[in-house]
Amino acid sequence: MIIAGCGPTGAMLAAELRLHDVRVLVLERETELPSYVRIVGLHIRSIELMAMRGLLERIRARGRERPAGGFFAAVNKPAPRGLDSAHAYLLGIPQPVIVQLLEEHALDLGAQVRHGAAVTGLAQDGDGVTVELADGEKLRTRYLVGCDGGRSTVRKLLGVGFPGEPSRNETLMGEMEVGVPPEEVAARVAEIRESEPRFVLGPAGVGVHRVVVPVEGVGDRTRPPTLEDFRQRLRTIAGTDFGVHSPRWLSRFGDATRLADRYRVGRVLLAGDAAHIHPPIGGQGLNLGIQDAVNLGWKLAAQIRGWAPATLLDTYQAERRPVAEDVLDNTRAQLELLSPGPGPQAVRRLLTELMDLDEVNRRLVEKITAIGVRYDFGAGPDLVGRRLRDVDVRQGRLYDLLHRGRGLLLDRTGRLTVGGWSERVDHLPDPTAALDVPGVLLRPDGHVAWVGDDQQDLDAHLARWFGRPAH
Repeated sequence: MIIAGCGPTGAMLAAELRLHDVRVLVLERETELPSYVRIVGLHIRSIELMAMRGLLERIRARGRERPAGGFFAAVNKPAPRGLDSAHAYLLGIPQPVIVQLLEEHALDLGAQVRHGAAVTGLAQDGDGVTVELADGEKLRTRYLVGCDGGRSTVRKLLGVGFPGEPSRNETLMGEMEVGVPPEEVAARVAEIRESEPRFVLGPAGVGVHRVVVPVEGVGDRTRPPTLEDFRQRLRTIAGTDFGVHSPRWLSRFGDATRLADRYRVGRVLLAGDAAHIHPPIGGQGLNLGIQDAVNLGWKLAAQIRGWAPATLLDTYQAERRPVAEDVLDNTRAQLELLSPGPGPQAVRRLLTELMDLDEVNRRLVEKITAIGVRYDFGAGPDLVGRRLRDVDVRQGRLYDLLHRGRGLLLDRTGRLTVGGWSERVDHLPDPTAALDVPGVLLRPDGHVAWVGDDQQDLDAHLARWFGRPAH
């Protein structure tokens, strides 16, 4: 099994496959991590996935927690009370750190990673895929997954369409020190944001400020921004460069928004930015890719190990592409709300007022953090298709039981059984579990596949998600 790209999506997918003893080779074009240290945020659902795989404490030690609010179009509202998660916070962490930690996790599980190995060609047949590298080497694999970013070579070689909107404007983003008093910065920023809500200049740690500056048009994306670029743009918008100096990291991003026509062509699949790109408004991109990987990993492993139901692998696109569509739509909406025109600003003022209603604020936070995602599994209770929070169980916490990436039957009745599926699904009889239903069947990604207390109905759902019983 080969994965192209060892960013967060590719590394997470490699680890998920190794949980099921699938041999994995990850090919990464770059020889080393990027030099810039951009801070990214893990949202609630991704934090939950880290807890489900036993990674959270390792990652948490390298990050910085902040409240889970104020994400949607940077409308400054507090997080709603009582969010349905035991991990209701944002975790800010340098992007190279999260990539390194996830790659180490995959390596610890037995994945192989080759840096400086660029995919340049592929050909597939009924038995597998031949992958050609830049140095002429050819490798053979049963499946290939392109996790190689927004300019994905794998997607282009497949000929998969990537429709959407190209970048029309871009934004400079970075962290640096300022040379004027804090009160002077705060007063000028408040004045500017009345007409330019996309502008941000505020504390990001001891002595460091985060700077986000919009730029008209699109420049040379191959050239990294310089501190002088920031100074010039700050002077244009604010009339001063605030004496910025000593940058920690500098980057630029465009507002291109695109979604792959298909996530799968035969034995080749796409995940992460290779399948979808959008502006980083709300900080959803990295999270979307990690969540793709956890959805795909166990399904692809089941296919390779030979026990997957006939349509299981097709559910990857059926479930994840609508989620990406929703993310693209909400980023489009957020960009409009950040536009300086009178119409968008009127809508922004209205939304700001509506977000004082808990139901509205909660809905938007659940959308951004992905805890509101519900896959369409057909008719059934509302819990079916949703992820289950990290509830208390007799053995401690629910997510501690999901480290191996297997299914789980959480049974409050004591009468249910996983029968011939015991090699793929764990069974926890626990009448004390903090649930208000008699039993739930969880997929390896933590989404609820079944709710009830009828063994025959449970068996049907075990077969639907975990194939024919082994014995």
